[in-house]
Amino acid sequence: MDTEQIVVLDYGSQYNQLISRRIREFGVYSELLPNTITVSDIKKRKNVIGIVLSGGPNSVYEED
Repeated sequence: MDTEQIVVLDYGSQYNQLISRRIREFGVYSELLPNTITVSDIKKRKNVIGIVLSGGPNSVYEED
């Protein structure tokens, strides 16, 4: 049986590890991944039930 998991994508937040740990404390497997991962790579993972985009406040205001 595959375990359900939530993927946390790292967009520069200082709280990435904390977010992943809190998700695990709720009994759901969580993995922190770089923001360069592709959608197809995420789809290859089994039982992804959610994606968290974790970024810092500065990244919201930065130019593309």
